[in-house]
Amino acid sequence: MAVPKRKTGRMRTHSRRAANNNIKLIQTVPCPHCGAPKLPHRVCPNCGTYNGRQVISVD
Repeated sequence: MAVPKRKTGRMRTHSRRAANNNIKLIQTVPCPHCGAPKLPHRVCPNCGTYNGRQVISVD
């Protein structure tokens, strides 16, 4: 059975775990129809348009 030859140091452990802190915020783009912020490549939740046409009806 494989056993580590040396103890893993704190710096190596912490720097490996710190990679999860580098998650970027989700970027939003303005909707070309209404100007509301929306996720890219998604239907606009404000007006319901995608790719220049009405996809869903929003009340």
